[in-house]
Amino acid sequence: MPQRIELPSAAKSSVSISPNDWEALTTSLFDTLSDGVSLVNASGEVLLANRYAAEHLGLEPGMNVESKDAELWQQILLSFRNHRKKRFMTMVRNATPYRVNISAIPSKGRASGALCIFQNGTELEEITQQMLSYQELSRELDMIIESSYDGLWICDGNANVLRINSASERLNEIRAAHVVGRNMRELVAEGFINRSATLEVIRTRSIVNMLQNTGKGRKLMITGSPFFDKKGNLVRVVVNERDITEIDALHEELERQEALKNQYRNHLVEMQIAEMESRHIIARTPCMTNALQQAIRVSKVDTTVLIQGESGVGKGLIAELIHRRSDRARKPLIKINCGAIPESLMESELFGYEKGAFTGASKSGKPGYLELAHEGTLFMDEIGELPFSAQVKLLRFLEDGLVARVGGTRARELNVRILAATNRNLSDMISSGHFRKDLFYRLNVVPITIPPLRERKDCILPLLQHYFNQFAEKIGKAGAIRLSRSAIDVLLRYPYPGNVRELINLCERIVVMSEADVITADHLPCDVLENTRGAVPPEAASGVRSLKEMVEGFEHSVLMASLREHRTQERIARALQVDQSTIARKLRKYGLRPS
Repeated sequence: MPQRIELPSAAKSSVSISPNDWEALTTSLFDTLSDGVSLVNASGEVLLANRYAAEHLGLEPGMNVESKDAELWQQILLSFRNHRKKRFMTMVRNATPYRVNISAIPSKGRASGALCIFQNGTELEEITQQMLSYQELSRELDMIIESSYDGLWICDGNANVLRINSASERLNEIRAAHVVGRNMRELVAEGFINRSATLEVIRTRSIVNMLQNTGKGRKLMITGSPFFDKKGNLVRVVVNERDITEIDALHEELERQEALKNQYRNHLVEMQIAEMESRHIIARTPCMTNALQQAIRVSKVDTTVLIQGESGVGKGLIAELIHRRSDRARKPLIKINCGAIPESLMESELFGYEKGAFTGASKSGKPGYLELAHEGTLFMDEIGELPFSAQVKLLRFLEDGLVARVGGTRARELNVRILAATNRNLSDMISSGHFRKDLFYRLNVVPITIPPLRERKDCILPLLQHYFNQFAEKIGKAGAIRLSRSAIDVLLRYPYPGNVRELINLCERIVVMSEADVITADHLPCDVLENTRGAVPPEAASGVRSLKEMVEGFEHSVLMASLREHRTQERIARALQVDQSTIARKLRKYGLRPS
């Protein structure tokens, strides 16, 4: 007869069950288990084995464990010696690993048998891997939450704080331990925050955006988002908070930088205007006066102007005069010399280009002169040198105000006034096919012709006096150096093929190179003397000068001598017994200044 095992009294039912029924009931219960179960007596005989143990481990009732698996029997014997102490071992059956739990069954002070439970190691491994995967995912979520620069609050559906990240600790200057586990209603009541996005999310059950002020005086942009379970119950509220105190400070800094940039730009424009106004345009002849009047009249409108005249007559000064008297005076005046830019680059320089438009192009593209002159004025000097291909695009811009960069497809609408200048005969260029007739008519809306200096004899002396005194003052010789009458006579007879530009350079050369206080004809450059030899001024044909010239010469000499002696307008006026205003007017007339 197999040895029976006495079960503890606690395991026995209070209901009367026969031994056979009890054994059948026990077997049925064990067969429902997903693990293998085997009951072994002290002799090693298998008294009970469920279906899993029989099918997968080969353990059948009546079988001796010692002969089946000696290692298992050794572990059972060790459990007998330790009585109720559990033992664990691993074994492999049919390539499947098992974890075996062995528990001794005590009876009357000694072990009467052992209960062995065999757990499938493959399933345990899968469960273990899942747990490890969940742990890794949890660590990644923790890293994401903690690495966020924005603050994060995670609350449950009842507004209890479950977690905050380190960014929230920094923004609110708190420790997580001080708020985790507390309710947002309490924090609002204590004045920790003035408004709670979490409470608004719970109330509206939707995403909420708001501004929030912390107790530490920081301003936060808050976004609260609800999360629901499958039944539609609100289970979590996640609140993102961004510190716009710093963003506001950055915005203010950007505004300050923009204001500073505008200030620099305005200052640059003011300097440009001041520099232009300091350059005198002297007109003493009717033809020059008429040209200036035309420039002043046309400056009030946005009409295109074509300025014509020989090189050096002052076409650029007329363009500057038109710009500074126009409504665009506070905007830039962009100048481009069409003859100074290679033909291959003219189109890209004038209209700009997109990135990658051609080999060597800037990676970010480049705006053209037209874009730079937006809302201002573009002065195109030497327009007759403009390549034919660029003439076509310029004509199109004058017609519709649209510009497309080289390599680009999108046209930009620009507001630019065009002032053009040339020293060439555009009519002859049209006849020879080098200049477009339609472009000429678009540019020649208001033509202004600047006469050469040789046709403006009355302007030569004032120009000489102005620039001579200007350069003398620049090198510290104001009032200490002057032109003699003989030098003036030679300079008045000189034809100035380079016009005003040559006159300016000549004055600078005389002032810088002369060592004498009084510049005579002998001190003048040889090329000037050679070009004036044999030329007789009209007033010298009769051997005498006009009364007006003699009076002006005398006034000039007296004023020069008085300046050297008295230095100031007030003293000169007192010495010559005239009003100070008269002295000031005379000094301006002859281009003289007190030292």
